[in-house]
Amino acid sequence: ALHNTFMYTHNSKKKGWWKEVRLIVWGPSARLLVEDRELQNEINEMQADGVELLACRTCSDKLGVSEQLEALGIEVLYVGESLTRMLQDGWVCLTY
Repeated sequence: ALHNTFMYTHNSKKKGWWKEVRLIVWGPSARLLVEDRELQNEINEMQADGVELLACRTCSDKLGVSEQLEALGIEVLYVGESLTRMLQDGWVCLTY
């Protein structure tokens, strides 16, 4: 996460490679994020630089971490429909 996904996501916004940058947290990554202070620090820096952070509510509810993600300032929502709209609107999706 630190040396790939987070690095690219953060630099994409800071360096203006993309006008809008969103990071969607899915599956077991949601639990990792609420347990790892170093990842949380990176999330805070991304937020400060304008990266929009989202998490899948279905995944985070099943893992019991939705409230903790929200406390980190991450918008927790059912992302299936939102992701579909983003793709239909021409967003580029990178997955790791």
